[in-house]
Amino acid sequence: MSDELTMLDDAFSRFLEREIAPDYEAWVEAGCVTREAWEKTGAGGFLCSGMPEEYGAAGGTFAHESVIIRRLGLAGFDHFGIALHSAIVAPYIKHYGSQEQKERWLPKLASGEMIGAIAMTEPGAGSDLQAIRTSAVRDGNHYRISGAKTFITNGQLANLIIVVAKTDPAAGSKGVSLFVLETDGADGFRRGRNLDKLGFKGNDTSELFFDDVRVPADALLGPEEGRGFYQLMEQLPQERLLVAVQAMAAIERALALTLDYVKERQAFGKSILDFQNTQFKLAELKTEATIGQVFVNDCIARHVAGELDGTTASMAKYWTTDLQTKVTDQCLQFFGGYGYMNEYPISRLYADARVQRIYAGTNEIMKVLIARSL
Repeated sequence: MSDELTMLDDAFSRFLEREIAPDYEAWVEAGCVTREAWEKTGAGGFLCSGMPEEYGAAGGTFAHESVIIRRLGLAGFDHFGIALHSAIVAPYIKHYGSQEQKERWLPKLASGEMIGAIAMTEPGAGSDLQAIRTSAVRDGNHYRISGAKTFITNGQLANLIIVVAKTDPAAGSKGVSLFVLETDGADGFRRGRNLDKLGFKGNDTSELFFDDVRVPADALLGPEEGRGFYQLMEQLPQERLLVAVQAMAAIERALALTLDYVKERQAFGKSILDFQNTQFKLAELKTEATIGQVFVNDCIARHVAGELDGTTASMAKYWTTDLQTKVTDQCLQFFGGYGYMNEYPISRLYADARVQRIYAGTNEIMKVLIARSL
């Protein structure tokens, strides 16, 4: 944490307290953060903080994004889908977009005028990206996109969506391409349900439908068709590290909430913390949390230096999210029946933890990738 990162953390913490906290629970109840909140966050300079200044962003690195994502988690506002918008969608445009594409889209993502999403998962294709069926057929100087996507984060509000589609169904992984769709006024584009989830209730997650949607040929991301699978593989390590950052923030918050509770809660004439079982269990969890944080910090440093490999990112994603599930479960146990009540934040942390082992590639897939390096 350099002085610059510490200042960012302080500024964002104050912003959350002032601009997000008053309305956050209403957004969770509604199942969607408002567009106004996105625009406020952009105006504050907290969107796309890792993007270059020339595109209206803060000009930072992944370390800056990590500070913001960690602070969201510590404050309990991690249903706000900034992580995907800033550290997943924007980097695809930065790394693979033409100069014209960068100038067109990155400033709007940084300001919050556009909200980003990426449409990978389909009803019949999750971790197996080669099995997607959404197609993009060249038609003169346009493409026609047809298909359906599901579980799309930011799906209800997103007006800039990176769509993963097959341009050559017979070519396997070499037939996958990425397209950037501006949804406003796009004929044939439809949003389905805002899906009712176990956790992350305030983060809109949607079905999306593409019924012969026409996009200009320059919506293709990259210099040629067939590069999509490789682009996805190159960017997934950052996505997986991002999930690990979220996991460690949730772990830190769960432990802090639990420590406060066991110090105050009385049973059999003494505080819950005075029982040896409580002390031993929390000592174990704090130790594992410290190990996880050191590992993730090292991964962030490697990534900023351009040295993080996919295997290590997979290790970070699977191990920290498994730990997140373990920690939130054991912390909830200390709350007893109150831990099962939604009015207690530990209940939300428990529900939110479960999806972390599924998205960005299931933890089983992470182990397959790690095993290939043995």
